[in-house]
Amino acid sequence: ENILISQTGNIKIIDFGSACDERQTVYTYIQSRFYRSPEVLLGLPYSSAIDMWSLGCILAELYTGVPIFPGENEQEQLACIMEVFGPPEKHLIEKSTRKKIFFDSMGKPRLTVSSKGRRRRPSSKTLQQAIKCDDEPFLDFLTRCLRWDPDRRMKPEEAIRHEFITGQKTSVPVP
Repeated sequence: ENILISQTGNIKIIDFGSACDERQTVYTYIQSRFYRSPEVLLGLPYSSAIDMWSLGCILAELYTGVPIFPGENEQEQLACIMEVFGPPEKHLIEKSTRKKIFFDSMGKPRLTVSSKGRRRRPSSKTLQQAIKCDDEPFLDFLTRCLRWDPDRRMKPEEAIRHEFITGQKTSVPVP
């Protein structure tokens, strides 16, 4: 919705209406649902790492033409993410202020059913299956953008050196 492709083929990102300084996380509603990061869904503190999550979601959507995580609501949104990446790490669940919405008392994901009767099961498909792609550098780039833990998610300075962006294999692996 907020990505334009010019007649010359340039990609432009528009509408920075909810943008804020990283030290001033003042908004309660942040990120459109399909691009919303796990830390925002789970009620954890967030940082600019949410932008790398959104970037991964946007790139997958540009590739496929449809959102990678098309949840009808926040519960199904998290279920869509878990369908590909499994449940979040235990420490993220434990710190979550919204865990009761998504997980039972044992920390197991609550099963959700979409309005079409679809049940999403954790770890039931790979990223490769989800976007129907075999391009290893692209899949690696997305995987690094879409890590549960924002501290382990790829940083912008790592992203610009990644093989998917540069087109060249690097001798130093990106963490």
